[in-house]
Amino acid sequence: MSVQQSVVAVVGPTASGKSSLAVRIAQRLGAAEVVNVDSMQLYRGMDIGTAKPDAAERAVVPHHLFDVLDVTDTASVAEFQQQARAVVADCHARGVTPVLVGGSALYVRAVIDRLDFPGTDPDVRQRWADELARRGSQALHDELARRDPAAAAQILPSNNRRIVRALEVGELTGQPFVATMPPLESIYGDLAMLGLDVPRDVLEQRLSDRVDQMWADGFVQEVRSLLPAGIEASRTASRALGYQQILAFLRGEISEDEAREQTVTGTRKFARRQDRLFRKDPRIHWLPHDADDLLERAVSVVLSQ
Repeated sequence: MSVQQSVVAVVGPTASGKSSLAVRIAQRLGAAEVVNVDSMQLYRGMDIGTAKPDAAERAVVPHHLFDVLDVTDTASVAEFQQQARAVVADCHARGVTPVLVGGSALYVRAVIDRLDFPGTDPDVRQRWADELARRGSQALHDELARRDPAAAAQILPSNNRRIVRALEVGELTGQPFVATMPPLESIYGDLAMLGLDVPRDVLEQRLSDRVDQMWADGFVQEVRSLLPAGIEASRTASRALGYQQILAFLRGEISEDEAREQTVTGTRKFARRQDRLFRKDPRIHWLPHDADDLLERAVSVVLSQ
């Protein structure tokens, strides 16, 4: 393993244990640091609902790209790509191995692969945003499905921003949105990708338990405390799973029990989608999440690259 070119990525669905394994790998490697590749953990104050590592956990090894955005900022994968690659380059310059950890296949690939983002046209984007406001998210998702079925299959009907972006890219380039994705080929010469394999029934129970624990830890109060910071006006932070549902509860649109149940259901759907996307990447070495020798297996994969 050449430290100057080495990158480790720990991926998998939410609640699979990625963050803990990433820290343990970094500790075992010694000269290694954790780099966040989760879009919602970029936000300050969104701690409970994103299962963000707390201060004590982050003190074990250096962590990067947590708490770098205000909730009113719009998360941009193109901007994130520049920030994350700068962190990776700095790690390499210091002889440190970056350990990426996150559940977004797009954000992971934005860092490690030859992914170039199409340009934007404010007029075209605004026109589709106006269509969204006029017709609603489901109707616009149906429009995307007619124009670009592959993109629609990968974008949730509730993800307004990505629906608008996919329609914008399609109009500007004349190509399907997913056609802009490059081959699975890393820009780094020494890449180890690890995935945590959790049986479906086990994962769904873990997700339900996690949501219960978030509520017990004060998730509703966390969202309420972000109202003065402007989370409701955010185009990205306000759409995060759990936050969206609790905001609806605080507005009186649904009950708290409904918010909790919708959070569980939405998170399960999201986790299944995460898993499907990662399973398409043959570079990932899948490890059983509950293996007694999980760390040893993970480090063995890393050192063999």
